[in-house]
Amino acid sequence: METLKIILAEHPFFKDFEAKHLDLIAGCASNVKFNPEKFLFREGEEANKFYLIRSGKVAVEMYGTERGSITIQTIGRGEILGWSWLIPPYLWHFDAHAIELTRAIALDGKCLRKKCEKDSTLGYKLMKRIAYIMENRLQATRLQLLDMYAATE
Repeated sequence: METLKIILAEHPFFKDFEAKHLDLIAGCASNVKFNPEKFLFREGEEANKFYLIRSGKVAVEMYGTERGSITIQTIGRGEILGWSWLIPPYLWHFDAHAIELTRAIALDGKCLRKKCEKDSTLGYKLMKRIAYIMENRLQATRLQLLDMYAATE
């Protein structure tokens, strides 16, 4: 667990988190690995994790009936993947699959939600950081859609 705490403390997402919060978060963390083409999650599935990508790349995709899978964003080393674990009804809104061997820290969303309910300071800090990721993901989706529709005109 100490190793996971150190990894979390060194990650920019958790910069300035207090040691006691890093202890709580590390208690919800585990190492995971995804081979190429392995899905981390699919749209509509229950969202109970988020990931700190340590190596490799993950494609975040949405499905268009006429175009099939459309890559919205590619997530790589040092980035965060997933915010649906924090917002009811806790369902994934995109698909995500490894496009190369990917190693990550998986954070259990149910575990974190319980800890955030007990410690509002931790919950507020996580919500602010996740909101920033959501904004970036929505902007990427917007740009992808503008590009896609501009190409068809």
